[in-house]
Amino acid sequence: QVQLLESGGDLVQAGGSLRLSCAASRRISVANTMAWYRQSPGQERELVAAITPGGTTNYADSVKGRFTISRDVRKNMGYLQMNNLKPEDTAVYYCKVAWGQVNYWGNGTHVTVSS
Repeated sequence: QVQLLESGGDLVQAGGSLRLSCAASRRISVANTMAWYRQSPGQERELVAAITPGGTTNYADSVKGRFTISRDVRKNMGYLQMNNLKPEDTAVYYCKVAWGQVNYWGNGTHVTVSS
């Protein structure tokens, strides 16, 4: 059973920064697609950022230039660096990693941005 554990969520003022981490219980390699999603109350879960096996990164328009996705395959970790946070970034953030055709999700970490 693969487990993903997110951490790093917190309460932060607008303009602040946070770094979210995703720890995997299974080896992560550059062949894995890793992504971060978020979900606000009453909203659907949305893709925030993703990194493909080829290393290409993709971002939602709302976070481009502010968020950076990365991974450290030596540590089986993924990260989401979030800068210049805005109140609309408030959500539960989830990590997703694909091994083959199977996607695994963590339980999420809460990010609250106050104005």
